[in-house]
Amino acid sequence: MEPRILVLDGNQRASLAAVRSLGSKGLWVAVGESSTTSLAGSSRFCSATLAYPDPFSSPRLFFDELLRQILELRISFLLPVTEATTYVLLRYRDELPEKVVLPFPDNQAVEQLANKNELFKLAQKLGIAVPKTLFCHSVDDGLRVLDRIDRYPLVLKPYKSKILQQDSILSTQVSVARSRKQAKAVLEKHPYFDFPFTLQSFIEGSGQGIFALFDHGEPVCYFAHKRLREKPPDGGVSVLSESAPVNQQLKDAADKLLQHVRWHGVAMVEFRVSSDGTGYLMEVNPRFWGSLQLAIDSGIDFPWWLYLVSTGESIPQADWQHRRMRWLLGDLDRLYLVLKAPASTYSLTEKLTEILRFLKPSLRTRHEVNRWHDLRPFWFELKQYILALRR
Repeated sequence: MEPRILVLDGNQRASLAAVRSLGSKGLWVAVGESSTTSLAGSSRFCSATLAYPDPFSSPRLFFDELLRQILELRISFLLPVTEATTYVLLRYRDELPEKVVLPFPDNQAVEQLANKNELFKLAQKLGIAVPKTLFCHSVDDGLRVLDRIDRYPLVLKPYKSKILQQDSILSTQVSVARSRKQAKAVLEKHPYFDFPFTLQSFIEGSGQGIFALFDHGEPVCYFAHKRLREKPPDGGVSVLSESAPVNQQLKDAADKLLQHVRWHGVAMVEFRVSSDGTGYLMEVNPRFWGSLQLAIDSGIDFPWWLYLVSTGESIPQADWQHRRMRWLLGDLDRLYLVLKAPASTYSLTEKLTEILRFLKPSLRTRHEVNRWHDLRPFWFELKQYILALRR
């Protein structure tokens, strides 16, 4: 029977990259999103689109409708891209038809890595560097611990970025407190600190990630990139990036973790590298990442290879190439933030330099969304961008 693939979270750029990758191989690919139209659904490589209830407001309703459409469309391979849809599918995976492939290990393995409290305990056991960490179970527990801390800044880190409850999904955020007063205010403000969390020492340094694909505990490939520009400018989403050699120390640490839990599928392992070169583990995300298209352009086709390993097929030889990639509208947003910043942050000369850098063409740079062979996603994104400006 012809394989039929369903990619979820169609408004994510990683979903667009996955659809382009899989669809260009001649596979039938549908796109799902909580809206009737989406970025990835606009691609010429998308064979069908479907809408489902918002998983954040009703996880069970989302799954029930998705299951109905999986049966109707005879889906055989299911690819969630965000943590929200991933966690819902993992909760109800036993209800999926037996023929449907969900490319993840068992739920216990996911929990060991996606649950930051469990992750840091495992990392300490395996001898992987982590910031100084104190484990807390509730707000009251955290407030008591704060009374014993005298070194700041301090990082307050919920155990998951998306907490799946019975009838909703709660989004969380990592916070940095520069005093005990700030830390207490953060704990008392946010309801997600009623769940387990950690208090960690702040590591001065740069963020670096290792992107991996594993086949039932065995590594298939790795990828790394360097962020050249981010939105916001002082750190955030990458808008200009380039492929980079994989850091051996970080790769070894990622290997230990992923092999220990017999990982299957893709994973994004994030570190913060201090000035002395030590890589401190920050988190592991069991999903595709924003700059997925850069990896594909560089010869590491994660979506296609994930499909191959999950269906028992062989992987082609990797042909790594150096590439640079730009998310145009994200880069435009970044430029706007630079130009409106006060002179104390960016001088007039620095602002003019940023304008020139934005306008300067580079034949080595590929655009993430706007591609000549598949332009409709860019027109969709541009329309949404203009509508957002008018609100």
